[in-house]
Amino acid sequence: MKKDKSTGVSGGESKVILRVRVRAYESKILDSSVKQIMDTAVRHDATIVGPVPLPTEIKKYTVNRSPFIYKNTREQFEIRVHKRLIDIINPNAKTIEALTNLTLPSGVDIDVKMM
Repeated sequence: MKKDKSTGVSGGESKVILRVRVRAYESKILDSSVKQIMDTAVRHDATIVGPVPLPTEIKKYTVNRSPFIYKNTREQFEIRVHKRLIDIINPNAKTIEALTNLTLPSGVDIDVKMM
């Protein structure tokens, strides 16, 4: 059997990938949450790929400063959404249970897909 370079799993074996996508407004909180997820997965003997930093999503809003005459005076606000991607390859039941029981700070959004 030939091993796949990206996952290190033989071609005949079925590989289950848990894709975790983490989003937050603050990068420091995001990085600490990703570290906590990775430590939990490593503690339960799971293979990890990542964290892969995804492009930061920037939303800009422009508003008038004055409601009446001064249209040229505007103010801009922006919201930055930082994202990371983690792949957990062939997780066992203990790994999945530990990840579901993980408490993360508020402001961190997690999407988990089984592939």
